[in-house]
Amino acid sequence: MTSKLRIALADDHRLIRSGLKLLLGSNENISIVGEASDGASALLLVEQLQPDILLLDLAMPGMDGLECLRELKRRNFPTRVIVLTMFEDENYVLAAMSAGAMGYVQKSAIDTELFQAIDNVAAGRLHLNENSAKSLLSMLLVERQQAALPPATAVLSPRELEVLRWYARGFSLREIGEQLGLSVKTVDTYKTRIMEKLGFEKKSELIAYAAKQGLFEP
Repeated sequence: MTSKLRIALADDHRLIRSGLKLLLGSNENISIVGEASDGASALLLVEQLQPDILLLDLAMPGMDGLECLRELKRRNFPTRVIVLTMFEDENYVLAAMSAGAMGYVQKSAIDTELFQAIDNVAAGRLHLNENSAKSLLSMLLVERQQAALPPATAVLSPRELEVLRWYARGFSLREIGEQLGLSVKTVDTYKTRIMEKLGFEKKSELIAYAAKQGLFEP
């Protein structure tokens, strides 16, 4: 008799977790072994139970999904991670896969795609839908083009590095200003200066550069 696939859930919305349990419960080969509502709890859950697969949301309070992914990768847990998220932006696909995720599924496609993603990841294969795969390839090509660029610390001031770190993680100019005690106009000036120094025109180029420079690290 084949043992059941042990899956844990991490999402800060109880209704999402309940829906996932209901959906996955229809498969007799799957067992839900635990759930968490934030990244820190998800990390503890994996440490204690070591499920086969963790279904992980990116936007959670405290330790978010990306930070949780990096810590799981650093600790070398055998649990494989499938990201379930509302984010469709290619930057999040790159960040999640670079941080160690083996699958990326948008929540809008859970009912049609989740079981396929679970099958692929359980078998040791990556899972990306066509759009996500194209986005990841595009971002990797941008990243390769940036390989010859100088390190951020060599071209950016400490304040510019701070702004880039927050901006690359998806925070708005207003939110960055609140974190650093700056006006929106000042933050926008820093962002423009950063783009000029690095020779970038698109936000996606900044994201790829920040990821390569390790600026997503907390």
